[in-house]
Amino acid sequence: MSRSDTDSATPWRNFYGRLKGKTLQPRQQQDFNEVLPKFLLEGVSREDNPERVMLDVDAIRGDKPLWLEVGFGSGEHLVHQAKANPDVLIIGCEIYVNGVASLLGKIRREGVTNILIHAGDARDLLDVLPEDSLDKMFLLYPDPWPKSRHHRRRFVTPEHLDPLASKLKSGHEFRVATDIEDYVRQTLEEVPRAGFTLTEQPDDLGTAWEDWFSTRYEQKALREGRAPHYMTFIRD
Repeated sequence: MSRSDTDSATPWRNFYGRLKGKTLQPRQQQDFNEVLPKFLLEGVSREDNPERVMLDVDAIRGDKPLWLEVGFGSGEHLVHQAKANPDVLIIGCEIYVNGVASLLGKIRREGVTNILIHAGDARDLLDVLPEDSLDKMFLLYPDPWPKSRHHRRRFVTPEHLDPLASKLKSGHEFRVATDIEDYVRQTLEEVPRAGFTLTEQPDDLGTAWEDWFSTRYEQKALREGRAPHYMTFIRD
């Protein structure tokens, strides 16, 4: 669903918080200038693709499965999965400038090459991804929007889940991790309505995936006494 397909009166609610934190260090700025162009997924932004022409996914990925991580934070999990799965191409979306800078540093140091970056709103990417183009998708520790009046900004709402569902292949995984109890509740309610089936029993949601890499956001949650939940959904 593109923005042009929605009612012009419908608000374009952000599911993310701030766009930038501390001023980038010289090395980080250098990574933006030198590393990002090598990994940038082109033709996604509304400036570069105002007509919202669909991406040629086959040309982008070749014969590799295509995965997507929405909101990769500092990139720990993204780089971990890229290293562990060299035969997979992973797109990472992140609008927070400092998070993108952290990922670029990790890419440079680890030498991974099977990553593409959309440094912007994930909805712009979903606009131009063809149907049935994704083989796996991750939503890890998204912005919790804890106040009740902001719950409609969460990613696990029909506004975001409905476009996502059409992009993920039938029978393939959508993983969600969060430490916020109410986000778990909303995820378990909304994601199945979008055409997914939960694979775990409710009592098993505290068990991490075998290939999980704990992020700094999760470590912060553990220090503050919040329990992580790991949910795996299969596209119907």
